[in-house]
Amino acid sequence: MDLQSESQQSKRLYYFLLTTGIIIIAFNLRPAITSIGPIIGIIRDDIGLSNWSAGLLTSLPLIAFAIMSPIAPRLANRVTNERSMLIGLILLFIGISVRSISIIFLLFMGTLFVGLGIAILNVLLPGIIKDKFPNKVGLMTSVYSTSMGILAATASGLSVPLANGMNGGWQVALLLWTIPVMIGIIVWSYLSRKESKKNQTEIKFIQSADNQIWRSPLAWQVAAFMGFQSFLFYVTISWLPAILHDSGFSMATAGWMLSFTQIIGLPASFLVPMIAEKFKSQRGIVLVLTLSSFVGYGGLLLGTSYAVMLISILLIGVALAGSFALALTFLGMRARTPKQAAELSGMAQSIGYLLAAIGPIVIGYLYDLTNAWTVPLIMIMFVSILVFLFGMGAGQNKYVLD
Repeated sequence: MDLQSESQQSKRLYYFLLTTGIIIIAFNLRPAITSIGPIIGIIRDDIGLSNWSAGLLTSLPLIAFAIMSPIAPRLANRVTNERSMLIGLILLFIGISVRSISIIFLLFMGTLFVGLGIAILNVLLPGIIKDKFPNKVGLMTSVYSTSMGILAATASGLSVPLANGMNGGWQVALLLWTIPVMIGIIVWSYLSRKESKKNQTEIKFIQSADNQIWRSPLAWQVAAFMGFQSFLFYVTISWLPAILHDSGFSMATAGWMLSFTQIIGLPASFLVPMIAEKFKSQRGIVLVLTLSSFVGYGGLLLGTSYAVMLISILLIGVALAGSFALALTFLGMRARTPKQAAELSGMAQSIGYLLAAIGPIVIGYLYDLTNAWTVPLIMIMFVSILVFLFGMGAGQNKYVLD
């Protein structure tokens, strides 16, 4: 009886630490990227970058996501999930540290390592949730997407005050985000020691030999939905402060407005996965979110008053957070097994983030060409329509390999 009680206590402790570990991973998925947007102008002017190459600071991690995403499931199959998460965190720590040195080569090299580390964490998390919490996919997706949003918003809001208020400038403002990474390394070091090969779940993350997932039309629709909604998110993270600054806001206020964009989306981030799980088809949710996105970006294009800008940012925040949470939910809902979820996650994030990587560079380039935000914002509104079209496909009540 004592042994059974001890075993149950040990199991409860493991799941508590696993849940804590998942939340800490979520904390680290965005700050290394969202902290760049509000101070991208400061970094650009300090080092002497053009707008398109400054946009590359946001796009480079996404290119790394695209490269690493198909590899991450194989890494997990070889060394266990927990050790893979630890490797991802270590790469992220190295990346943040290296890019905080104001040498152009190290800035871009560190940014690449940031992307490689986050990619491993990004890809494996949906499969781990599908495996460890098979009856709570919606709830756990809500928890981790909301946790992600909280730290992403915090990073956006604090970047300018930290860069201006510290002797180390933008370098220290970026370096501070190694702190949650170090906490993650400690937790996942413990989890990786606890989890032996014997206890590793039966999930095999390696892709099926015939690569069926890559021939699934539904999988491509999920990937395109993830890609184009990520396009919108990373464009917003990169350029919204600059758009608002050109509309008359101070850079500090523009940074906090970007933070507000993410904070206002937190309820949507939490609720959308749980609502989505209650319906067989998610097309209605796609319609509401993409309409909010289209109207929000249209408001930035047409708005001249503070009130219009505020309403636009509110709509954009709800759309971005809800769409991202829905994309994560699709990775579990459109798959029958944890293995399929991992395969779909690897494929969707590879294709998806390749599309997303184009965003900040293209929008920066369009601004360089026109020296105004009109054409870039029209382009963003067109992408909102693409999110709607592919979301309607991804929202079907089907499974990817059926």
